[in-house]
Amino acid sequence: MQIELFKDLAIIILFAKLFGLLAKKLRAPQVVGEIVAGLIIGPSLLGLVEQSDFITQMAEIGVLLLMFSAGLETDLKDLIKTGPTALAIACAGVAVPLAGGWLLYSCFYGFSPVGSDEFYRAIFTGVIMTATSVGITVQALRELGKLKGKVGTLILSAAIIDDVIGIIVLTFVVGLKDASASPMKVVVNTLLFFAFAIGVGFVIYKVFKFIDNKYPHTQRIPILGLALCFGMSFIAEAFFGIADITGAYVAGIILCNLRDSEYIAEKMDISSYILFGPVFFASIGLKTEFSDFTAEILLFSVGFVLVALLTKIIGCGLVSMLFKYRGKDCLKIGVGMMTRGEVALIVSQKGLAVGLLDPIYFTSVILLIVCSSIATPIIMKLLYKGEPDEAIPERKPEDQICLDE
Repeated sequence: MQIELFKDLAIIILFAKLFGLLAKKLRAPQVVGEIVAGLIIGPSLLGLVEQSDFITQMAEIGVLLLMFSAGLETDLKDLIKTGPTALAIACAGVAVPLAGGWLLYSCFYGFSPVGSDEFYRAIFTGVIMTATSVGITVQALRELGKLKGKVGTLILSAAIIDDVIGIIVLTFVVGLKDASASPMKVVVNTLLFFAFAIGVGFVIYKVFKFIDNKYPHTQRIPILGLALCFGMSFIAEAFFGIADITGAYVAGIILCNLRDSEYIAEKMDISSYILFGPVFFASIGLKTEFSDFTAEILLFSVGFVLVALLTKIIGCGLVSMLFKYRGKDCLKIGVGMMTRGEVALIVSQKGLAVGLLDPIYFTSVILLIVCSSIATPIIMKLLYKGEPDEAIPERKPEDQICLDE
């Protein structure tokens, strides 16, 4: 084992945390600081750390842990309760940015025939835009006293469904990139995987439920959960040709209704926060290249940010009108859905791995995350200005829902 690896890890962890805390102080997402740390210590600037196979593999584990945690935090009962409204808004929040991304790339680099590599690159530009990260929106709504309101609840539910649909779209596009795969084969494999996940997942959930009831709040639960995460990731890619991150996300969803799901997520966050997360986000900075950065790339990045923000507002806002939301409420829903974060980075990382994205375009994604994180709280505050706080009804004991029901 090369001893240089320990030096690289020490530098990555130290710089990632320092710049992550600095970003937090500036009210930006910590992941932005960790990415900037990767840029500074990487070949583009100081050259303290070089991208290696070891760091790439560590980053891949970080991606899987992030997606597993995202699945664990999904509330299936909330998804069912929100019904067709959240589903329709989420579909628009995927379809309109997907089309907008394809159109943007095509306008810059030409309209390519269906099935060509450039066509899939154009589509993948839209796939990156489909992801929604409402962490910033949640904090803004909480500070405004609107988190539990009608609009706030709808935004949260739609964002969860949005990510599920986005992962399915990513799975489909990555599958089509394989030259040996036909569209029908990709559709069949995707359906087979989700059928497998539902059938086997039900059995796995029952087994975990039994263990959780017999040995509640013990370390064996998160250990077995981690094994399930890696196992489903392997099965997804090895047997169905599905992206490994989809398998990790599904593993989290399988366990999300366990009584100890939060305990599992807490234990996963320890490894992710201390080691694998910083390595993943810093590795994005390490891979980002500036040597080929041109005025055209800068113009594309500006267009990328504008299209990504506006397509969420337009798509989600217009569809909400069909469900009798009016005026400012439609705009609130659209603005609340426009923030991007970790999922956009994960999707970008997957695109780089399969050849659908060049490292130079990571700059566009980072710029989108920063701009959306800054703009969303400001716009939401202006939209809610002058409105009274919404009363939150006190929940009666009989109204509380046990996750294990």
